[in-house]
Amino acid sequence: FSAIERADAGGSGELERKEIDGEQGASAAAAIHDGTLDSGVTGNGTTDAGWFGHPRQLARLFTTEMWERFGYYGMRALLVLFLSEHFLFGDSTASGLYGGFTSLVYLTPLFGGLIADRYMGSKRSVKLGAILMSLGYLGMCFHGPMSKPILDVNGTVHELVIQKEGEVKRQFVVAPSGKQFEIHGNEDGSLDLIGSDGSELPANLAKGTFKSDAIRDPFWVSIVLISLSMVVVGNGFFKPNISTIVGTLYPKGDPRRDAGFTIFYMGINLGSFISQFFCPLLAVWFGYSAGFGLAAGGMLLAFLLFQFDGGRLDGFGEPPAGAPPQTPLIVTIGALACVPVAWFLLNNTMLNAATAAAAAREGSGFLGYIFSLPLLGQVLFFVFVAAVVGIPIWARKNGTKQEFQMMVVAIILIIFTVVFWTLFEQAGSSLVLFADRNTDRQIGSYLMPAGQTQIFNALFIVMLAPLMSMLWIKLAKHGVEPTTPVKFAIGLFLVGAGFLVLVFGSRFVGPDYKVGLFWLATLYFIHSVGELCLSPVGLSMITKLSIARIVGLMMGVFFLATAIAQYVAGMVAQSASVETVGGNVTNLGVSLSTYVDVFQTIGLIAIGFSILLLALSPLLSRWMHGVR
Repeated sequence: FSAIERADAGGSGELERKEIDGEQGASAAAAIHDGTLDSGVTGNGTTDAGWFGHPRQLARLFTTEMWERFGYYGMRALLVLFLSEHFLFGDSTASGLYGGFTSLVYLTPLFGGLIADRYMGSKRSVKLGAILMSLGYLGMCFHGPMSKPILDVNGTVHELVIQKEGEVKRQFVVAPSGKQFEIHGNEDGSLDLIGSDGSELPANLAKGTFKSDAIRDPFWVSIVLISLSMVVVGNGFFKPNISTIVGTLYPKGDPRRDAGFTIFYMGINLGSFISQFFCPLLAVWFGYSAGFGLAAGGMLLAFLLFQFDGGRLDGFGEPPAGAPPQTPLIVTIGALACVPVAWFLLNNTMLNAATAAAAAREGSGFLGYIFSLPLLGQVLFFVFVAAVVGIPIWARKNGTKQEFQMMVVAIILIIFTVVFWTLFEQAGSSLVLFADRNTDRQIGSYLMPAGQTQIFNALFIVMLAPLMSMLWIKLAKHGVEPTTPVKFAIGLFLVGAGFLVLVFGSRFVGPDYKVGLFWLATLYFIHSVGELCLSPVGLSMITKLSIARIVGLMMGVFFLATAIAQYVAGMVAQSASVETVGGNVTNLGVSLSTYVDVFQTIGLIAIGFSILLLALSPLLSRWMHGVR
């Protein structure tokens, strides 16, 4: 998920929650199905004002969500670094697997919300999801010993030895005699073996004559993939349904609803900020098991808070009338049966990620690249294309001219949303690797862990959200508030500008090829402003522009678009892949150049898309027919 989640739960267009789009839509989907989003019907019609003027139950839901997000964001901050440093996956595989995982995380809440609405009830679904996610995070703690790095030189496998002194990492290849030669990477992709006279190993290994890999235990790799799969399935049950329960706390027309969602999702801000500070810190001090263990502890606490609620949630999120008593067992068995399906998709992504990245580098053509994607990527791509092409055609045949135009606007905004989140979500992949390799993270005597740099987004959203909300209100009073397409265009411009600012900062690197932390923090600041321009109105616009009889389908497309963005974000991160030996970069100058080239390219692309959307905005605004 994005570092900050938002929703327009009441359709007001104002900032309401920290996490965006996918899970924002998932909770709204469930709420629309049971009527709580639009009608405000409550579980027991309470008007209790025992907690800061809000129902007492909000406090329990607030803390539950806070600890659940503590677990998720703590794990997310570590995932790519863990895959790169423990299992020694190359950048292409680690980024591809990360993209596949996060895309599934965004996709499953759609199904979890529907199951809860029709069979399980929100409360039981939250409990089931919490248990599965707790087990998933706990499973990540058991990942076996670190994989053994090797270097294949012209078909002969040699052991690698890695030495780490603070931030300095040195790699040595072991010759048959046991002599070790330090590896130095060159700009042309070759490797120098310092001290080699050529009698055992060449003094220079030309690009293509060697391959860096690792000996991994398939058992422990499978354990990690199973753990991630449990998180995927559990998230599908947890995320859409706890938000639905919040909606049921308020009667129809209750003016406290918007403020209640704001308070509730401040728990997400708090949980993500704390976990992204402490989980990376524990991983550095005590190992990845400690970091994942802390995430598991947060998730377990979320379950305990919800399970032992002292009766506070009685009457809220109960199963629908007529649900058979064996439903929880059947749904639980079905959920467990979905874990192998998620495992298969993630394993297929892991095995084929490097192949797809190679196809992109070799210029196999667009279709050649699409067909080289892992199965998950192909399915997401073709279903999304079918939706964005087929839905407007259907609307043209079955709707009025006005409905057709509004649906076209909705599809266009969805496409531009994919572009935004694809680039914004580099935070968990290419940007965290950049922070690890080419960012000076020293703050006085404190060395900031690379995973910890992701707290900047959460921090800036907390600071900026109230200010941006007041800005839109003030502009609206003066009749100059930007239209929704213009806000989207501003968001796209800012996400591109953030990358270009980081590229500019790279001009001031020293001999260590490391960019100052200030420039990375500035990127997150600019991205956070862009996020606040685009995110709060995203789902609200889709629901308002859609033809009523297919609004559910459009929400499904919106979730799919968010999943696509997560997946494509992994693909973009693959283009920033840096060749590593033993999981470590051999030439920081080469890695900096690679990141700068990719960041500059995607920055300019984002600005290009923003200019295109700005040019289209007058037409889109007319075709929205008064919807704001």
